[in-house]
Amino acid sequence: MASYNSQAPDEGRWTTGFHDCCEDRNFCLKTCFCPWTTMGEIAEIVSGGATTKQEACCRYSILPSGWRAMYAAKFRRQLRETFKLPEEPHGDCLVHDCCCICALTQEYRELKNRGADPSLGWQGNVEKWSREGIKPPITTRMTRC
Repeated sequence: MASYNSQAPDEGRWTTGFHDCCEDRNFCLKTCFCPWTTMGEIAEIVSGGATTKQEACCRYSILPSGWRAMYAAKFRRQLRETFKLPEEPHGDCLVHDCCCICALTQEYRELKNRGADPSLGWQGNVEKWSREGIKPPITTRMTRC
């Protein structure tokens, strides 16, 4: 998978393009065949641990297409608000409805490029940031028991 961008990404700009799905072919294939898994990993990080990977994965997998796009758009919007990213190439719901693979892979790459590894889960990232002595790029929205 693509590695963390060592230079600080520009706030207000996506670090990766919407159509750069094949930047990492293996991850693109994983997302094509299991988009709910990618969605779950993104949701857990973007929500600051408030939504678990399993919860988001289950919800995403059982929702009908249009509702699925709206659910995923919620997390894309949170990602954009966190990093002050523009709503492009179209609205959050539309990009998830028309090309969920492009949207999910872009969001995943964006998190990686900004120092979060969605595959580690929220707690894994908190521990990683603590070990590295860096300020988390995303703040927690809840405390787990």
